Amino acid sequence: MKIIENGNLTWWFSVVLIIIGVAIMFASFKYAPPSRWSVIPVLFGFGVAAVGGMACRARMMHLKPFDNSYKKARKSYETKADEEDK
Repeated sequence: MKIIENGNLTWWFSVVLIIIGVAIMFASFKYAPPSRWSVIPVLFGFGVAAVGGMACRARMMHLKPFDNSYKKARKSYETKADEEDK
């Protein structure tokens, strides 16, 4: 079972993150006593759901947020020390 496939989260893992985030928020609203500390689980659940939602959007736009292609781009800008002195 892979979690990251082709530089993005798999569709099932994105859906699981969204469901877990919504469940955390619901449980916090339903069962936590109203206080300043009950905001922390709500924000955590929102963050988990947001990561899943953004991964779904990235997949629809064919973006690869978890890819290592930046290393290839970084190497293409490297120059030899001899060329910089000229």
